[in-house]
Amino acid sequence: MSFYSYKNANSTRCPCSVSGNDVLKGLNEKVCIQVQRVYDSCLQQEQLDNQRVTLISYGLVPGCGCGVTNDQAAETANTQPNMPITFESCRSTTTEGTIRNLSVERLCDRPCFARVRGQIDVPIDILFTDATCREYIGRGLVTVDKDVLLSIPDESIVPYTIEAMVSAICVSGTYVGNNVFALEVCVTVVLKVLAKVEILVPSYGFCDVPPCEEFADSVCDEFFSLPLFPQALCDDDALRARNVSCTCGTYSSATGIGCSGHTGGCGCTR
Repeated sequence: MSFYSYKNANSTRCPCSVSGNDVLKGLNEKVCIQVQRVYDSCLQQEQLDNQRVTLISYGLVPGCGCGVTNDQAAETANTQPNMPITFESCRSTTTEGTIRNLSVERLCDRPCFARVRGQIDVPIDILFTDATCREYIGRGLVTVDKDVLLSIPDESIVPYTIEAMVSAICVSGTYVGNNVFALEVCVTVVLKVLAKVEILVPSYGFCDVPPCEEFADSVCDEFFSLPLFPQALCDDDALRARNVSCTCGTYSSATGIGCSGHTGGCGCTR
């Protein structure tokens, strides 16, 4: 099973939502944890039109429906595809972008802020086919320029770092020759100011790690999790769980459960 299996619904040692007085229930220690603290971050999304991307490498896609095996794909890596080339799709291969030419300039008129500039390389995989219906995959880079303001912490023994989280997907593309594609790309870049720190936090103790739940053996689990006896339909909590409203006279529900007014309270009818 997992942390969020119904079998762990009542466990106090698994991750779950808490509210009210439950937030403090079970706190028993303060622990020091080592984490990456995010001092500041910002998100930018943009559409790049006619972005020229040169393939760094490419090769046949194994099992593409043309009888290409893994060994044949490895042997024919970087072999010249037969023209014409048809673009199929592209998307980023990782969420980690590479920052080049990084410049951080602190601002005199805005303490703790700095102008952060640089070029961010986003690795992408490009799928395309040649004239013989063979499918290829190529690796390229989409580069975006960034010039933003970020809050920068003061100097310390442990230095801060600036990292980029990236994602990209192509809307359309065209092969223009010499291993170059002209792409229309949607790019998301999140710049973060990070530092590895040790933070003191309240703790509920260590997690109880449940055993894995085998998929094939869980056929009856949902049925076995039902209550043994049927619940009273007029129980207020049960009705609220079914999103049934009551005006103490009439209950109405899309399920067909209804309540009619009786002297002394609500009575339920089907």
